[in-house]
Amino acid sequence: MSTSPLHLANDTMTANLPESSVLDMLLIGAGIMSATLGTLLQEVEPTTRIEMVERLSGVAEESSNGWNNAGTGHSALAELNYTPQRADGSIDISKAISINEAFMVSRQFWASLVEQGRLGEPRSFINTTPHMSFVWGDDNVNFLRKRAESLHQSCLFKGMAFSDDAETIRQWAPLIMKGRRAGEKVAATHSPFGTDVNFGELTNQLINSLSKHENFQLSLQQEVRTISRLSNGLWQVTLHNLKNNSSRTLTAKHIFIGAGGGALPLLQKTGIEEAKKFAGFPVGGSFLVTEKEELVHQHLAKVYGKASVGAPPMSVPHVDTRVLDGKQVLLFGPFATFSTKFLKQGSLFDMFGSMTPNNLLPMMQVGARNFGLVKYLIGQVLLSDKDRLAALREYVPDAKAEDWRLVVAGQRVQVIENDSQKGGTLKLGTEIITSQDGTISALLGASPGASTAAQAMLEVMNRVFKDKMASESWQQKIKQLIPYWQTSLNDNEQAAEQVLKHTSQVLALDYPSTDIGQSMEGLTSLSFAKAETIPS
Repeated sequence: MSTSPLHLANDTMTANLPESSVLDMLLIGAGIMSATLGTLLQEVEPTTRIEMVERLSGVAEESSNGWNNAGTGHSALAELNYTPQRADGSIDISKAISINEAFMVSRQFWASLVEQGRLGEPRSFINTTPHMSFVWGDDNVNFLRKRAESLHQSCLFKGMAFSDDAETIRQWAPLIMKGRRAGEKVAATHSPFGTDVNFGELTNQLINSLSKHENFQLSLQQEVRTISRLSNGLWQVTLHNLKNNSSRTLTAKHIFIGAGGGALPLLQKTGIEEAKKFAGFPVGGSFLVTEKEELVHQHLAKVYGKASVGAPPMSVPHVDTRVLDGKQVLLFGPFATFSTKFLKQGSLFDMFGSMTPNNLLPMMQVGARNFGLVKYLIGQVLLSDKDRLAALREYVPDAKAEDWRLVVAGQRVQVIENDSQKGGTLKLGTEIITSQDGTISALLGASPGASTAAQAMLEVMNRVFKDKMASESWQQKIKQLIPYWQTSLNDNEQAAEQVLKHTSQVLALDYPSTDIGQSMEGLTSLSFAKAETIPS
């Protein structure tokens, strides 16, 4: 079953913690990252005193909201930017393997929570959705073939089929082939066991579960005004209640900032040395969406293409099956937008407010070195409705303007780091920042983001609670939740099969019940033939 979104009933959703108490952990931001960290801490140490504060009147209203992200269970099955081509023409699959393994950690975590009853009906937040890569033109077809060959070296990708046969691709995804020019050279890979995830619904369910414990408190419409270090080493945070215009202070031993695009300005408020070398550049997005049943029923897949030159990873074009608000829809995009806001519901002064003497030069250096990105963003901002329809028709040739509408998605902040050797460097992933003493931590960046939340938050815990994470008690509890935590699935075919089989069963996902080495071999053996039937 699905849950109703959490919205403000009183100033705090629960009033379990005494006003005078010192928090073990303050979570700033009510998104998937904070919800995951809070759940992990509650599992390993139920007495941990936690408060989660959120500026908005509900949880998961920014980056975690289902309409504000692509919902891809990022496992590198389709995302071409995770498998770059080296100068010698070979394909580097190292990042694809690490992202796939990180998502397997999330799957194990969610499956355990379903078994405990902390999460509800799995189909309310995760559904089987095939993942595909799709390209056209000789060079791109050759690249995709090489990519598939390289990925087949790992047991994590043995279910991936490749075809350059138009009829086979038509069977996988009819909508992207209907109306396409006869004889056009196309190719696709098809991974039948990909997923679509509603991270907003997942976040709601996690926080609902957290709120049932006496040592947890959720406080909404609370804006963080100041974060300061006390002489005793604790942190004091001043909050402003946006509902009744009152203020309060709280004290915490540790603070985690999981506020999406708003994380950088909050990290800067702490004054820690580690925050000084970072800057942020906001990139927004929009999607074309259709709910027309005739179209929706012709496409059950997440189909990823190749990004434009200079485009950030979050801007890779894709045609996505989504399950949102209990309804199946199709999204195409994203189209990059530009605003100086760091959050969809932020301020136009966000970017300017984050500029400091320490990060201004690195920002300028990144702008000068990434002319392709600047040119891409300018081009995207200038797109007309006609231009967006033309982009859609590259993937859905018969698309009609009246069937699709434009929706604004969330804001992302690309991280800029001041590297001592290189100067300003654009970081195109997810960055965990931790103070030297481990009392402050934050997550910056975008993709693959939410899909790797469990692994990312375990890394935060390893930095913040290093001794406890090494203890037998915490190790046992984490391995009960995530049996193959710290196990390289890429090097262990039997473990990979066990994880995929068990999590698929618990999360109601499609997956063969036989041994991976056998069940996937048929798919792989057909992958480079001009197959007349789809491997099953």
